[in-house]
Amino acid sequence: MSDTAQKQTPLEDIEEALKEVIDPELGVNVVDLGLLYGLKYAEDGALLIDMTLTTAACPLTDMIEEQVGSNIESLVDEWRLNWVWMPPWGPERITDDGRDQMRALGFNI
Repeated sequence: MSDTAQKQTPLEDIEEALKEVIDPELGVNVVDLGLLYGLKYAEDGALLIDMTLTTAACPLTDMIEEQVGSNIESLVDEWRLNWVWMPPWGPERITDDGRDQMRALGFNI
C-alpha cells in the first residue's frame, strides 16, 4: 500500500480508542493513567505510540500491547509501540478522570 493510501485517522480519535486499553493491574485505562506519552505519524505513515508503564518491571507489556493493537487496528494500517522509561511515570500523570476511576475501584488517591 502506498503512503498516500494509508489511513490518517486523527490523533484525537486514536487517543479515544486507547481509552479502551485497561491496565490489567489497576483497572483504569492507559490514557487516564497517564501512560500514553505521545502519538504521531511517521514519514512512512505508521502511527508511532510512545507509552510507559507504572514500572519497568511490569510483566504485562505483551497483554497491553495486544489490547492496543485490538483497539486501533480498524483506525490505522500500521503502528509501532515504543516503550518509554524516561521520564519515569508517576501518579501526578493521572488525569482527574483517572483519579475518579481509581477512587471508584477503592484506591485512596
